[in-house]
Amino acid sequence: MTYEEAIEYIHGVSNFFCKPGLDRIRELCLGLGDPQKKLKFVHVTGTNGKGSVCSMLSSVLSEAGYRVGLFTSPYVLEFNERMRVNGENISNDKLTALTEKARAVAEKMADRPTEFELITAIAFEYFYKEKCDLVILEVGMGGRYDATNIIDSSLLSVITGVSIDHTAFLGDTVEKIAYEKAGIIKPNSCALYGGDDIFAEAIIADEASKKQTILCKTDYSRLRVLSSDLSGTTFDYRSRSGLEVSLLGSYQPKNAAIVLDTLDNLSGIGLHVSEDAIRRGLKKARWPARFEIIGKEPLVIFDGAHNPQGITAAVDSIKAYFGDRRVVIMSGVLRDKDYGAIADSLSAVAAEVYAITPDSPRALSAEEYANVIGKRGVAATPCLSVAEALTLGKSKAKELNTALFCLGSLYTYGDVINALK
Repeated sequence: MTYEEAIEYIHGVSNFFCKPGLDRIRELCLGLGDPQKKLKFVHVTGTNGKGSVCSMLSSVLSEAGYRVGLFTSPYVLEFNERMRVNGENISNDKLTALTEKARAVAEKMADRPTEFELITAIAFEYFYKEKCDLVILEVGMGGRYDATNIIDSSLLSVITGVSIDHTAFLGDTVEKIAYEKAGIIKPNSCALYGGDDIFAEAIIADEASKKQTILCKTDYSRLRVLSSDLSGTTFDYRSRSGLEVSLLGSYQPKNAAIVLDTLDNLSGIGLHVSEDAIRRGLKKARWPARFEIIGKEPLVIFDGAHNPQGITAAVDSIKAYFGDRRVVIMSGVLRDKDYGAIADSLSAVAAEVYAITPDSPRALSAEEYANVIGKRGVAATPCLSVAEALTLGKSKAKELNTALFCLGSLYTYGDVINALK
C-alpha cells in the first residue's frame, strides 16, 4: 500500500447507513490489541474552542518535557495534521503502515467501521507506538457516541462550552447537546466545564454527580485582559499575571483560561508542569485557520467560524481589533446552519460581502446567501469560486483601506491558501 492508496482507502470508507454506538470501534481496537488501554488521555469536547484548547495544551505539555500526542479534526491542509506528536505530523510511511494494519482488521468485520472510527483507531495505535506520555484527544462530534469515547478513563474530561450546532445528530436544544457532550465524563474522575450556559451546566453537573466525578468550572470573573492587538494578547488569570498568547481572536484568553484550569487539575493528580513551561507553551502555540493572518497588503485573515456562536465570536474579535472600521468579508454557509443569524452578525461589521458556495451537498448557494445578506442592508456579491471571491474581496479591501476576512468552513482553508498563492 502506498501513502496515496492509504488516504484513498480512509476516505473511501462509507459513513452511511451505520447504526450509532461504539461496538464497531471496540471491535476494531480489540483487533489492534486495544492500544487505547495503554495510553493516558485528556479528553476534550465542546461546540467551539476545543481545537485551540487542544493546541495550547499540547504546546505547554511539550514545553514541559512530556511526549504528547494530539488528535484533532478536521485537517486544514494535509490529512497527517490529525495525528501529531510534540507538534510533528505523522509521517506518510507510518500512516501508510498503520492504515494497512487497521484495514486487515476492518475488512474481517461484519459491520465495517466508519471513516472516523478507522482514523481514531489508527491514531490510538500511532500514539501507543510512539510511546506518548499522554494524548490530547479531541472529540469528533458530540461525545457520548463519538469514537473517541471508547477510552475507559481520562486524566480529565474537558467541555469547553455548549451551544446549538449539529442539531440533526446531537439534538435541537442546548440541554440535549450538553447531554451528548457530558457523555465523555468518566466515573470517579475529574471534569472541567468552560462554558457559560447555565442550562448546559446543570446537565453536565448532573452527569458528573451520577458518575461521582468532581466538576470544576472556569471562572472568567478572574480573567483580565491587559492588552490585545494583532500581535497577540497579554492577560492575567487567577493568581498568574502577565501571560501571553499569540493565537488571535478576542475569545482566545478564555480558551487559555480553560487550558490553565486544565493544567492545575493535572498538577493535582501528579502531572508537574513548571510556570516557565506554561508561559512558553501558551506563547508558542499555533493553530491554523483560527483568526489567522494569511496575507498582507491588504490584510487577509481566515477564521473557521461556521455556526452562529463562532461567527459572533469572530465579529466580536473584528470589533476589538478594528473598532468602528468596517471590513470586507468572504463567506459561505451550509443550509443546515442558522444562516439568518449568521447574516445578522456579519451585517454589523461588513462593508461588503462576497458570497461563495461551500463544496458540500449541504451548501447554501452563493446566490441565496448573497440575497439573505442583502436584505440586511449590506452589499453582497455571489461568486462562482473562492478564487473569484478572493480577488474581488482583496480589491475592495484595498479600495476601502481595510481588511478582508475569510469566514466559514475549515474545509475552504486550502482553497483560500492556494488562491492566495
